[in-house]
Amino acid sequence: MVKDKEESCLEQVKKDYAELREKYSLPNFDDLNKDFQIEKVAETETELLLKEIRRFMFDKFSNYMRFLETLLNPVNASIFTFSVLKTLSVEDKKIAENIYKRLMKLEVDLMEIDIEYSEEKEAEFIKKGFKEWNEVKKSWLKIIRSVKKNWDNSVKNDSKGYFA
Repeated sequence: MVKDKEESCLEQVKKDYAELREKYSLPNFDDLNKDFQIEKVAETETELLLKEIRRFMFDKFSNYMRFLETLLNPVNASIFTFSVLKTLSVEDKKIAENIYKRLMKLEVDLMEIDIEYSEEKEAEFIKKGFKEWNEVKKSWLKIIRSVKKNWDNSVKNDSKGYFA
């Protein structure tokens, strides 16, 4: 029975979002959900649906940004981070810096929206953030593929580290 209640909450969120989508020309719910798991909004009772969706987007941006910060400035980084760093080319690092700058810009925009709430600004951020994410994730995939490609060589050459 609980599942039926959750499904009805999710259906209500989708219905509410559809109205907001129409009003503000927002991205498709399913597309946002695939990248930001916005269906979790159904677990929260809110009158500020766009703010909650934006919060889920921010969480993802923030997580990636923190990882990129560690790659770009690896003070006290984990062994995993250092292993990843060894796989990156100069070009990969430039791509990472670019992604980081783009995500930082979004975070600054978020601060303004957090301080001064406006449904219209929330909608604008969702559109902008979704567009930006779709561009950033292509670059991010290049880095991931580079890491995967170079991983075995990096790990093999790392055998002279602390545990050798």
